[in-house]
Amino acid sequence: MAQKVKIWFDSEGDFLEVLFSNKPGFMRETANDAVMERVDEKGNLLGFSVMKVSQLTKKTPLEAELVSATNSPA
Repeated sequence: MAQKVKIWFDSEGDFLEVLFSNKPGFMRETANDAVMERVDEKGNLLGFSVMKVSQLTKKTPLEAELVSATNSPA
C-alpha cells in the first residue's frame, strides 16, 4: 500500500522537513545535531527535519537514527 509523504524545503531557513503524517506532534532531538524527529504523544514517528541542508556534502552522507515507539527497544 502506498503512503503519501509531504516534503517541505525552506531555502531561506536552510531547512528540509519530511512528514509521514499530519497528526499533531512535537520535535525531538536526535544524536545528530542537524536532524530532529517529529513524534506524537506516544512517541510514534511522524516525520523528521534536517537543518543546514546547504552544508551537506556530496562525499559524506548525513546519518541519523530515528526511533519510533513502535520500533524502540523494550
